[in-house]
Amino acid sequence: MTVISIQSQVAFGHVGNSAAVFAMQRHGIDVIAVPTTLLSNRPGYPTIRGRVLEAQLVADLLLGVEERGAVDTCRMILSGYLGSAETAAVVADFVARARARNPALRYACDPVLGDRDRGLFVKPDIPPLVRDRLCTLADIITPNHFEFDWLCGAGATTSGQMLDAARTLMARGPSTVVITSAELDDTPDGEIETLAIEAANAWRVRTPKLPISPNGTGDLFAALFTAARMQDQNTPEALGHAASAIYAVLARTAARGTEEMRIVESAEELVHPKRRFEAVAIDSLSPHFAGRGLG
Repeated sequence: MTVISIQSQVAFGHVGNSAAVFAMQRHGIDVIAVPTTLLSNRPGYPTIRGRVLEAQLVADLLLGVEERGAVDTCRMILSGYLGSAETAAVVADFVARARARNPALRYACDPVLGDRDRGLFVKPDIPPLVRDRLCTLADIITPNHFEFDWLCGAGATTSGQMLDAARTLMARGPSTVVITSAELDDTPDGEIETLAIEAANAWRVRTPKLPISPNGTGDLFAALFTAARMQDQNTPEALGHAASAIYAVLARTAARGTEEMRIVESAEELVHPKRRFEAVAIDSLSPHFAGRGLG
């Protein structure tokens, strides 16, 4: 099994492909990692070196991947932080071209745009391209709660509002919408939840809210969910697995008191988390919104 993972890369720390690649490899997946940035570390430290890669360089790397025949045998494309609107357009063109060449290929888009604490943290011309091109090409999208609200153009504070908004997104393309870091009116104090919504069903999983918020958790979740789906786990199984593995990493990180996630230390629990959190069904959606499945 092979995935083409297109996202940021750092020399120090664990965000983007520097979080996602190891997690997917631990699940027995070959990863073709295409960087959109090459940075010394994530933003937030006193200094940062490196740069966002030029869109033409990213396009050349993707062309080289195509020339090696990877598109023909790949099962999934995963994209995350893109760095520029030009790179977003390059990735959209690549996904469309790859899916025309290999109709069995599926695309998971992690629309990295912002978060509740910082708002939008990408250049202002990126979000519309992610919404109008990448998300419409995707089979799976994995926004956090803030990004989900931005993509929908309205805030969701109840599970019902979230289901209704997800239906609108699904009508435009994706068949699975996964919302991470969700805090709804009925979310118990001290917990955080993740919802997965499809055409006919929806699920939620709750985990304890830990007193840390390291960067890269969304990147790691998208990798774990993608890995589980590639191993033919159904959506609620994949949701429970990804949430459980993320919790294991964050619990270890909190115990260590470090800023960066302890992903390598948690290698075994990425695949076999000791504490399991199961997804539970929350509603049924109209079959009118049936979309592309992972088949």
